[in-house]
Amino acid sequence: MAPPRPEPAVSAAANLCIFLLTASAVWTALPGAVRGDSGSLSRRGGEDRALDAGGGERGSTADAGSSPRFRRATSWDKQMSLLSSSFVLKGDATHNQAMVHWTGENSSVILILTKYYHADSTKVLESSLWRSTDYGTTYTKLNLIPGTTIVVTSFYICPTNKKKVVMVGSSINERDQMLFISTDEGSSFQRQTVAFTPETIVFHPKQEDKLLAYCKDGRLFASTDLGHKWTLLQERVTKDKIFWSVSGVDLDPDLVHMEMQDSSGGYLYVTCLIQNCSDKMVTAQFLGKIDHNSLLVQDDYIFVKVTTGNRTKHYVSYRRNEFIQMRFPKYALPKDVQIVSTDESQVFLALQEWYQSDTYNLYQSDSEGVYYSMILENVRSTRQPEENVLIDILEVRGVKGVFLANQKIDGKVTTLITYNKGRTWEPLAPPTTDMNGKPVSCKVPDCHLHLHLRWADNPYVSGTVHTKDSAPGLIMGAGNLGSKLVEYKEEMYITSDCGKTWRQVFEEEHHILYLDHGGVIVAIKDTSIPLKILKFSIDEGRTWNIHNFTSTSVFVDGLLSEPGDETLVMTVFGHISYRSDWELVKVDFRQSFPRQCTELDYESWQLTDLQGEKCIMGQERTFRKRKESAFCIKGKSYTSALTTKPCQCTDKDFICDYGFEWSYMEGDRCFPDFWYDPESPPENCHLGQNYESSTGYRKVISNTCEGGLNKQQSAKQHSCPLLPPKGLKVGIKGQMLAVAPGDDITFIVHQEQGDTSSTKYQVDLGDGVRTIYQNLTVTDEPIQHRYEKPGMYKVTVKAENIAGHDEATMYIQVTDPLQEVHLEAVPIARRNHEVNLTAIVLPTKANLTVFYWWLGDSLKPKLTLQNSLLTRFPDSGEVSVTVQASNSRSMVQDTKIVRVYDNFQVIPLSFSRNLDRFNPNIPEWRDDIGLVVTKLLAKTTGVPQDSLVTVVNPGLPTTADLYVLPLDTKPAKGSIFVDKRIPAVVQAVNDKNISFMVRGGLRVLVMLADPNAGLIANDSVAAAAENGYHGAAGGPGVWALAVIFLISIIGTGSFILYKFKSPWLRTEDAYPPLFFRKLPGNRNIYAQMHNEKEQEMTSPVNHSEDTQHIIQGEEFIDDDLDSQTLGNAGGSPAFRSLIRTTTNHCY
Repeated sequence: MAPPRPEPAVSAAANLCIFLLTASAVWTALPGAVRGDSGSLSRRGGEDRALDAGGGERGSTADAGSSPRFRRATSWDKQMSLLSSSFVLKGDATHNQAMVHWTGENSSVILILTKYYHADSTKVLESSLWRSTDYGTTYTKLNLIPGTTIVVTSFYICPTNKKKVVMVGSSINERDQMLFISTDEGSSFQRQTVAFTPETIVFHPKQEDKLLAYCKDGRLFASTDLGHKWTLLQERVTKDKIFWSVSGVDLDPDLVHMEMQDSSGGYLYVTCLIQNCSDKMVTAQFLGKIDHNSLLVQDDYIFVKVTTGNRTKHYVSYRRNEFIQMRFPKYALPKDVQIVSTDESQVFLALQEWYQSDTYNLYQSDSEGVYYSMILENVRSTRQPEENVLIDILEVRGVKGVFLANQKIDGKVTTLITYNKGRTWEPLAPPTTDMNGKPVSCKVPDCHLHLHLRWADNPYVSGTVHTKDSAPGLIMGAGNLGSKLVEYKEEMYITSDCGKTWRQVFEEEHHILYLDHGGVIVAIKDTSIPLKILKFSIDEGRTWNIHNFTSTSVFVDGLLSEPGDETLVMTVFGHISYRSDWELVKVDFRQSFPRQCTELDYESWQLTDLQGEKCIMGQERTFRKRKESAFCIKGKSYTSALTTKPCQCTDKDFICDYGFEWSYMEGDRCFPDFWYDPESPPENCHLGQNYESSTGYRKVISNTCEGGLNKQQSAKQHSCPLLPPKGLKVGIKGQMLAVAPGDDITFIVHQEQGDTSSTKYQVDLGDGVRTIYQNLTVTDEPIQHRYEKPGMYKVTVKAENIAGHDEATMYIQVTDPLQEVHLEAVPIARRNHEVNLTAIVLPTKANLTVFYWWLGDSLKPKLTLQNSLLTRFPDSGEVSVTVQASNSRSMVQDTKIVRVYDNFQVIPLSFSRNLDRFNPNIPEWRDDIGLVVTKLLAKTTGVPQDSLVTVVNPGLPTTADLYVLPLDTKPAKGSIFVDKRIPAVVQAVNDKNISFMVRGGLRVLVMLADPNAGLIANDSVAAAAENGYHGAAGGPGVWALAVIFLISIIGTGSFILYKFKSPWLRTEDAYPPLFFRKLPGNRNIYAQMHNEKEQEMTSPVNHSEDTQHIIQGEEFIDDDLDSQTLGNAGGSPAFRSLIRTTTNHCY
């Protein structure tokens, strides 16, 4: 929450960068050659012409006796004598940014930093530093390190001692970062090398040698000796959310407020002392996390906001007391809140309600900033880049309580003014004549004056409305007459009585500068073309003089005067062309005024509103101003305030209280909203105390009226009842809901409503620890605890008194961070059949782990609390499977590729038992063993390696499955295929040709899992192959006899078929039913592998006319399948028992 419109720093106190626009806009200096005629000092003269308010020329003359260095011009009517001199910053033609600073009051020193900012690299590539000691007449280029090129990016002036200057720079290659420190307004500098790159430096508001330095990477440093030594405070600090202590509010001047990011990625509001700001010494000032970029420390108040779901709550701390939720009307439902001002012990803010898009409502608070009442609806807003919001509300400086605002209703924008801090608003009265003295046709109530309330992006020029503390009542603004504000009309109007009467002075917008407390008003046209004249007035804009401040027109980039607007010397800076050097023109008005003003030169004027009411904000205020006929200098000792007189209180000194609204239809009174009960006790009402029910009215803050009407007097007195506890909350400091075993935890209990003094709090920490507290939320006694064992713990706090009770519960997860997750996935799967995916997490004792499964290209994961997932793949091809495991403290992931086919064949394998001694049962080891077996089989049999995949199964004994993948080659129509790869693999294994060496020279033999088992075919194994890793099963006992019997029958049948050469014999008929084992699909590989009991089942063979066995490798395809080949296949028990064919059938 930042002020929507910071005051424009038109004076030298503005230490900001001037960004020049492109050639088609106003202020751009493109790179180019230095002008050959540039000189260190240019002699330019000019002449003055006096104009009246209508702009007519009154006369002109030139002083022929002026010196060669200056040309003097004199106005006939006032004997005005102005001195102008110009100076060119030679060699800076390519520099496109500048920082100009008048070091301080009663000082003639001006510092100018010009630099070439490269937009693409976002870096400053060149810079020059210039210094003037004669109010800008001449400048000297400073060389910070003789013989070395230094790039200075910015400089900072101490607010309490403007002689102290700190500049940030680096070597041209950015290898060396350094500060240049001056204590004599830049006359000399001390170089200090630093190990970081400051992006922003913040001076302490009261102690001149204390600094904070913020870096782009979020690190924050502090110095107590003007930047010579630095200490790292924190490393995750939010930019622009760093605040020094506020004098008179914070107890320790070395306190720093900051918004920082914690280890979980959330943001906290913390404070620390610059002497020790380590993590252990940082104090969290707000219970829980806050929204990013929401911290604001301003005067007596601290603001934060917290968003939960789609609701945002705003909190305020008044004078560093406990944070309290800010109370807006119940159904305002704020989308955004912008703080306008916090002075005079009151918060003035703009709130965008749920139904608004380009407008805000203005609210005014009580003294503690908690309860808010609306004072104006639908104020126009404009959203700027980087989510900045500008709201059309302007506080008129110099006169407290006066604001201007642009209200937008039904697309129509009108300007309103208030003199009593929002109690009443009125449209601006139009002038009676135009700038030429002719009557205007603008008549109320159909026509009024409307002003643009925009601040300039350039800090060295005024915005569309210009006011100053040193010139109370004087307002100049750009706008138009009519029924509404027109964007393209920017006529200039002025008032010298704080908005009661207005005069038109120009037809186009001008930049304004006040000199000598408004005794001299300088105006330069806001245009994109070069200029050489300025206009000035010494009678509050009634008449204007024209002065040629240079003989060659320049593009004006800014206006500058000594801080405080008390001087009569100003500087115009700009450039002659887009490829020229910077040029500065000094204009000196001091010679025009022969003497200092005396009391006889002033007259008084009384502040009134548009209705002529003198009592404003409870008092009559009288100011003084210089008489129109007086021709003198007000000087630095001038004060504008004259007298104040208190008034009796009237209706206009009161506004509606919280929970009430104005009823303009029923006699202009306040009535309670439907959701508000005026008789209800406040939240901080305790037993034994008294409270007053609201009458619906409260006096405007800072209103000083006395006696008279008191709309709060009829308030009823009530005794505070014993309220039951309500809104009880329990949280952890830092808002961490997941911690590691052994971590120190601090629980904090907060109660929003109800009595606390007589309430008992029973705390159950979920691990057997129970305690009882009294006044727990009052004393802020922390509950500290440590959980030693992992697990989920339910923390319960019960608050109870005689009136009632409340309960708050939270769950805290105590677990170690996840270290690794391994995805166990079948590498080969059949289309549209179930596949089991299993995630193995380390450490194995991690609790409450959530698993996110991404299958293929889907962006929507499947969530499970179990470490496994049953799924199907509808399409053939490669499918990426990713699993993420999260337990609130960490997140790990793993990815596997699953190849999906319509059919494939599986051969179970086993190994000699000596391999089990070297099996660490980890995925990497299994992958390596499988790759070795695949390579050996491919090399021995000649089968292409990419058609074989060996998958070693988890657990002991060590087993594997060999997947024989289908060929892309399709057989000719009518041909019969048999896959010769399988007999080749079986033969190689049976011949003991597949072996490899392990540690110690031991040879491991690859074998068939069970040569005597039945043949596995078609769909009978499909479910088994896709529900997990498995091998063929041989049944003991009677099952073995049954297998032998079946083999005999099959052999006899094959012989008979061979002899008769049955024409209907097909390949799939050679695969009879078989026995196999199926392991459970959902299992934890590590925990259950050894304890599984094998289940045996029999599955019949499903024959289909569509069934084909695709043979991979041209050398294994035989189109002329004869009976000898068929007989050999049918006569090989090992061949039948070890092949499991999976085929996708059409249904």
